[in-house]
Amino acid sequence: MNTLPTDHVPVPGDVVIRPSTRRRVIPWTAAVLVLAALALGILPRLFAHRALIAQTAALTEPIVAVMRPQPAPEVQEILLPGDIEAFQQTPIYARASGYLKKWYFDIGAQVKAGQLLAEIDAPEVDDQLRQARADREQADANYGLAGVTAQRWKDLLASNSVSRQETDMKASDAQAKRALLDAASSNVARLEKLQAYEKVYAPFDGTITARNVDAGALIEAGSAGGPAKELFDLAQTGTMRVYVDVPQDYSRQAAAPDAQAYLSLSQFPDRQFPGEIARNAGSINPVTRTLRLEVDVPNADGALLPGAYAQVHLQLHAAEPHYALPVNTLLFRPEGVEVATVDKNGAVALKTITIGRDFGSRVEIASGLAGDENVMLNPTDAIAQGAKVRVGSATPPPP
Repeated sequence: MNTLPTDHVPVPGDVVIRPSTRRRVIPWTAAVLVLAALALGILPRLFAHRALIAQTAALTEPIVAVMRPQPAPEVQEILLPGDIEAFQQTPIYARASGYLKKWYFDIGAQVKAGQLLAEIDAPEVDDQLRQARADREQADANYGLAGVTAQRWKDLLASNSVSRQETDMKASDAQAKRALLDAASSNVARLEKLQAYEKVYAPFDGTITARNVDAGALIEAGSAGGPAKELFDLAQTGTMRVYVDVPQDYSRQAAAPDAQAYLSLSQFPDRQFPGEIARNAGSINPVTRTLRLEVDVPNADGALLPGAYAQVHLQLHAAEPHYALPVNTLLFRPEGVEVATVDKNGAVALKTITIGRDFGSRVEIASGLAGDENVMLNPTDAIAQGAKVRVGSATPPPP
């Protein structure tokens, strides 16, 4: 831009710059630049300082979630492994030695009590029985003659035809012959019973679970010194016995009359087998610290098999139910198990508790709580007595 001469007279269209205006524009621009620089450098620090103060305050009084203790369930179900056994199960042995003549039932057969299972051919026993019967007949004849003779000598003694010594000898001989007859009769009875053992009968109703002999096999009764051989194995499966070992902590509830039980098996996923707790061992096993329990389960359809494995569901009733809390409320410290409670002013109070029953994700609080406390969830290990917190939300109890 060309500067006009000082003696130039202004005309319309000329631009005139006054020195005073130029001097005022420069300081204001500098002031704006300084303020902008200050704002860019100081304001972020102010904001960061305020955020630090807020964060420090938040850490000083952390926000926590609390919940109220809930009543513990009256009935608790525990799951334990069990062994299924037949109500009665016995091996059947032969009482007479010989050869197996015939068997009538194979494995899986249902038999009734007194039903004939097998026959044993024992000719030696039959011969001994015939000889014993002959000996008994001989002893009977001798006793008859001795008795008649003794009676005659007694009659002669009345007329003093014979001496008393001879009469007593005849009477004593008759008594000896009587004893021989009794011995022969006992031998006959023994051999008759032994001959009856040639036929093997079922002692009770049940199922043949094993057959270990075939026709013609040599049967040893064990009388000759050799090992006796099992002929059959018979099991009564109308009702099954299930044995389960209950931990000592649950022994009192398991032995109570109101305890209930049922079975579940993997091969029957949609079926439950109700049972009845029949008896318990009455003592704790010193090795396993468990109580042996017997559960009787009806098995009319034969679905349960002896020797099978089952899951036993025991429903135990508590005599005095207390309160229950989730396990994430517990603090395990040298003083014992504690929970952190929060009062209405936000102050933390640590309370020592006693744990009762274990429900898995929850535990029963046997003592230490009144039930109206606000218990902190997920307390940190650094939580201390009297610390200040802020209650963020109340957690509903688990189902």
